[in-house]
Amino acid sequence: MGNLANKQIICEVLMEAAETDKNIVALCSDSRGSASFTTFADTYPEQFVETGIAEQNLVSISAGLAKCGKKAYAVSPACFLSTRSYEQCKVDVAYSNTNVKLIGISGGVSYGALGMSHHSAQDIAAMSAIPNMRVYLPSDHLQTRELMKALLKDEKPAYIRVGRNAVEPVYEEGKVPFEMDRAAVVKEGRAEGNDAAIIACGEMVKPAKDAAELLEKEGISVSVLDMYCVKPLDEAAVIRAAEYAKAVITVEEHAPFGGLGSMVAQVVGAHCPRKIRNLSLPDSPVITGTSKEVFQHYGLTGEGIAAAVKEALL
Repeated sequence: MGNLANKQIICEVLMEAAETDKNIVALCSDSRGSASFTTFADTYPEQFVETGIAEQNLVSISAGLAKCGKKAYAVSPACFLSTRSYEQCKVDVAYSNTNVKLIGISGGVSYGALGMSHHSAQDIAAMSAIPNMRVYLPSDHLQTRELMKALLKDEKPAYIRVGRNAVEPVYEEGKVPFEMDRAAVVKEGRAEGNDAAIIACGEMVKPAKDAAELLEKEGISVSVLDMYCVKPLDEAAVIRAAEYAKAVITVEEHAPFGGLGSMVAQVVGAHCPRKIRNLSLPDSPVITGTSKEVFQHYGLTGEGIAAAVKEALL
């Protein structure tokens, strides 16, 4: 199977489940097309709610349905879901402990050409700061499938951020090392210790893996962790990776504050101090361009990450 968009897999998993579970309800804010949920709406019209461009209502209605026994999946662009409806996410979903899964589509710089108004470079920090809210950034369509199947089995709030476009797979079909709320080891490195550990999330996992492969050709051993579960953070995996490395590099499609890098730095600093570097988007409006062009510009590519690792090891 080739490259697929994670949002497409989310719809497929929910459609499979909705066939037999009529309590599953998907809600969109005039975003069914961009979310790849048109097929769901057409197939299960009695299990679909269109709120229009009203993200605050989207979240509150989802919470209300959840209180009535429904399993609500609120699907909306991450840039709006994580900001415009922040209070509703905090109070109606997290504080009220409702069974609502908030699906932030087109996350990060997916809407590259539309600029800062449509970027979600703050959502990891914002959503992670809400008590009782879990935050997930799956790296490819295979992991997204496993995550959604797991989330269907619980009744706790969660925020799931995925990109807009098809992404290259990190894993192989049938070989996805998935355990709920446990980081996946993409690359082990040397048993006797590594030069560096790369911890990445979301679409940054694939370039992190590419960087490790490039560095291996130069004799530099690097382990790679897929921290899809940003909250709860798998602290044990972070400590284990850091203990066997000289430096830790985090990579995220997010602002430099309050995201994966900040969380990992807290854990490493408290338990096994190491040189640590966070690769992220800048603290400024990013350049205009496609995701690929933006990543290239800011060094969030296999080559860019590899260069940063070598610099950290100096």
